[in-house]
Amino acid sequence: MTRSAIVGTGSALPARRVSNAELAERVDTTDDWIVERTGIRFRYIAGPDETTATLGADAASAAIAAAGLAAQDIDLIVLATATPDQTFPASATKIQAMLGIHDCVAFDVAAVCSGFLYALQVADSMIRVGAHRRALVIGAETFSRILDWDDRATCVLFGDGAGAVVLQAVADDAPNGILATRLHADGRHNGLLYVDGGPSTTGTVGKLRMKGREVFRYAVTNLAAVMTETLAVAGITSADVDWLVPHQANARILEATAKKLGLDPARVVMTVDQHANTSAASVPLALDTAVRDGRIRPGQIVVLEAMGGGFTWGAAVVRF
Repeated sequence: MTRSAIVGTGSALPARRVSNAELAERVDTTDDWIVERTGIRFRYIAGPDETTATLGADAASAAIAAAGLAAQDIDLIVLATATPDQTFPASATKIQAMLGIHDCVAFDVAAVCSGFLYALQVADSMIRVGAHRRALVIGAETFSRILDWDDRATCVLFGDGAGAVVLQAVADDAPNGILATRLHADGRHNGLLYVDGGPSTTGTVGKLRMKGREVFRYAVTNLAAVMTETLAVAGITSADVDWLVPHQANARILEATAKKLGLDPARVVMTVDQHANTSAASVPLALDTAVRDGRIRPGQIVVLEAMGGGFTWGAAVVRF
């Protein structure tokens, strides 16, 4: 029996960093208003030559290097994104070409902010059944392309970026690996967080729309529930968790979720102040940040969680 282990992480950000003060020159808002309600201070905005695929490829390259592997060692690429470069083909295939990988399975997964958790479970499952040995799981977004910059309630919340991990098959009794994953979806809440366009409806890309108060309420409840569920499957409790790496949507959601679970806020990795909400990229981007600054170390238990439009939500328990 095999399972998969995270053996490398990487991330990438656009060149342009935008502060709240700079954003206030364009939008009817202030630094104080944004920080008080969201905890966000900065976000990165992709330039004309920076796309979901280019950011994803840069993050993937960093993860491959951290794993001590070559690009040709990868035999599976799963990209989580809600902002692909094209309607088709999958942006994962563009990343494949950029990495110089001539033949491997490559496809996209669309679950918005939960996308990385969905992609992680898909890749983990494919490794567990023996179909693949090494996988790139990437979350990459350019949400700035779908924001309504006249809607200050939403445009201040999001940024662009990418994060990636390399999964490798290990023995089921190995000390490290993905211990449990759980996913959920409830399409009845489509109207609370969505983009008002699409190829089969309007023929346009559309803009992001959100009812923030309702989303906040569901997020805290659903995230706490799925984390409790996933910890139970892994056979551990919140007391065993060294780090929680949550979807970086809003500092208030992160704080409320940690409180609901009885987790020490000091054990929550928080990067939303620096990156804003990068949707599917936020979990792997925060994970890479904490790995590279030395907070996350081998042998530690890390919980990943996210909720996004759909609604979709999920969690994973990982031993590093």
